[in-house]
Amino acid sequence: MTADGRMWRCGRYALVLDRPLVMGIVNITPDSFSDGGTFLDPVAALRHGHALAAAGADLVDVGGESTRPGSDEVPADEELARVLPVVEALALGLDIPVSVDTRHPAVARACVEVGASVVNDVSGFRDAGMIEVAAGCDAGLVVMHMLGEPKTMQAEPRYDDVVAEVRRYLAAHAAMLEGAGVAADRICVDPGIGFGKTTEHNLEIIRLLPELAELGYPLLVGASRKRFIGEITGESEPARRLGGSVAAALAAIARGASVVRVHDVAETVQALRVWQAIGGETW
Repeated sequence: MTADGRMWRCGRYALVLDRPLVMGIVNITPDSFSDGGTFLDPVAALRHGHALAAAGADLVDVGGESTRPGSDEVPADEELARVLPVVEALALGLDIPVSVDTRHPAVARACVEVGASVVNDVSGFRDAGMIEVAAGCDAGLVVMHMLGEPKTMQAEPRYDDVVAEVRRYLAAHAAMLEGAGVAADRICVDPGIGFGKTTEHNLEIIRLLPELAELGYPLLVGASRKRFIGEITGESEPARRLGGSVAAALAAIARGASVVRVHDVAETVQALRVWQAIGGETW
C-alpha cells in the first residue's frame, strides 16, 4: 500500500498505486478504429495478450465490441463468443489482472465467472443489470463517461463546461455503485477521451485532470491513437500516432492519472521509466 493508502482492489488482485499502471488493449473485433480484425482470431488474441504482459502491461483489457464513433451495437451473444475463451485463457495464463471491456451484463457476468478481475464499462454502469453484476462480484470497476451512444456520440457533442459535467457524471455513477454495496476501493473512473468529445474537449479534460482526480478514485485515461491526436498532428493512420499517444499518456499521468490504457505497451513503459527516472523516481 502507498503512503496515502491508495489501492485499487480488483478481484484477487490489490493494485498498489505507487506508480502509474499500464493497461494493454486486446481488441477481438473486426472493426475497431485502430487494429480491427488483427486479433479477431482467438489464438492471435491470446498471443497478443501474453505479448502485452511480457512488454510490461500491469493489466490487459479484452474487448469484443468496437465502440468507435458510428459503430453499431454488437449482440451480447456474439460479443460473448468472441471474448469469453480469451478472457478465460488469459486469466489462467497470466499473473496480472484481466479486464473485460463491455457494456452488456451477460458478458460481464460470464467473464467474471471465468476469471476476469476488472469490468470496464464504457457506458458508466448506466444499465441496472451492470450495477447488479458489479454488486454481486468483487471485480474492479472502470466507470467511464460517454455522451450518448457510440453510434451518435460524435454528432456535434456540446457541453457548457466539459470538465464539470464529466466530473458530475463520474461522481454520480460511482455513488450509485457505492449505494448498491460496491466498496469504494474497487472503483476507478475514466473521463472517456474521444467518447462524445471534440479535440478541444479532450484537451481541456487532460489539462484539468487534477479536478477529476480530486474525486478520490483512481483515474484511468485512454487516449491511445485517438482521432484528436490525428487532428493535432495531421496523421490520418491511427497506428502511426505512437508519439502523440505517448505524449498524451505522460501528460495524463503528470496531472493525476493512475492508469493509462494503451495499444503500444512496450513504448509507453519505456517512456514512463525514463520520465520517472528523470524525476528521481524508480520503477
